Amino acid sequence: MEHKDLVGLTIKNNISVKKAMKQMDSVGLKILFVVDDTGKFIGTLTDGDFRRWILANNDFDAEVKKICNKKPIKFLFENYDIDTVKRVMVENRLEAVPIVDNSQRIANVLFWEDVFGNKYKKIDKKVKIPLAIMAGGEGTRLSPFTKILPKPLIPINEKPIAEVIMDRFAEFGCTKFYFLLGYKGAMIQSYFDSAKNSYKPVYVYENKPGGTAGALKLLSDQLAEGSFFVSNCDILIEADYADMYESHIRDDNDITIVGAMRHFVVPYGIIEMAEGGQINKLIEKPEYDFLVNTGMYILKREVLSYIPKNEKFDFTDLIRKTQENGGKIGVYPVSEKSWVDIGQIELLEDAVSGALRERWSRMKAKAL
Repeated sequence: MEHKDLVGLTIKNNISVKKAMKQMDSVGLKILFVVDDTGKFIGTLTDGDFRRWILANNDFDAEVKKICNKKPIKFLFENYDIDTVKRVMVENRLEAVPIVDNSQRIANVLFWEDVFGNKYKKIDKKVKIPLAIMAGGEGTRLSPFTKILPKPLIPINEKPIAEVIMDRFAEFGCTKFYFLLGYKGAMIQSYFDSAKNSYKPVYVYENKPGGTAGALKLLSDQLAEGSFFVSNCDILIEADYADMYESHIRDDNDITIVGAMRHFVVPYGIIEMAEGGQINKLIEKPEYDFLVNTGMYILKREVLSYIPKNEKFDFTDLIRKTQENGGKIGVYPVSEKSWVDIGQIELLEDAVSGALRERWSRMKAKAL
């Protein structure tokens, strides 16, 4: 039972946090095993470790030895027996266990599916709060596709993207769905009213475009006290929604923004100018890292009181109003490859060709 990508699963302790994040995204798993220069296993690195590092606003060029967990729960030696492996995995709820030799160098990694023959399913906490899907826009970024089909009905993996979004939230216990509709809203309602699934969404129509947050005002009388998820209808997020919600509650945020790390490379040399038209510096193809807004949020119902009726009101306005009234705005970071935005025309073209569809299938399979 040998994992084929043992090299990809291990990382040297002097590698930068930035490179480690890229490696984790490339491997497609939520864990890396940290080793020293001799190959000795010294700790683990998870997506949660990255998240805490980002939220602390720490340096991405720091070495992973500063961020990794140096007291990993368990590892086993090469003379293990399979019953011990099963017991360790079940008792500690581990998806993977490293196997080391007598010098504590990693010789193998056993995954849940290697041992039990089925996919590891970590979803054990349910989030029974509503989801509001923002589905009223015209989808101008996706024109001319959206001249015929509204964004929520664009197919991904043989289902409309809005249904894929609901599938993912349903796995975490969400059963109440609200569609905030405008452009081609009747077509969206007609599809879901006749769809062969168990979802019975509530349809709420806005009379005129209300900006990226204005339509949420229409939910003021429909939502109970507490918090609810909000998602744009053209994004897919692969993350632990239960952990996301727990973070929102633990930090007592009024709004939690789900942010994704994005890495950008400028394909040109950038000129920095000095006075008098002289060049100060030429930076060849610089690289930048940003935490960007994905279009997914958790909101306390109370913040809806800041949204005016029948006025254009964006999420930037809602965030500003919340801060002006002393509210807390938090961020829940996810990795770059955890977020797919089909609102970008090039990604939709990928989806049509099958590349994005395959990627989402892999993301979804890991959660099943």
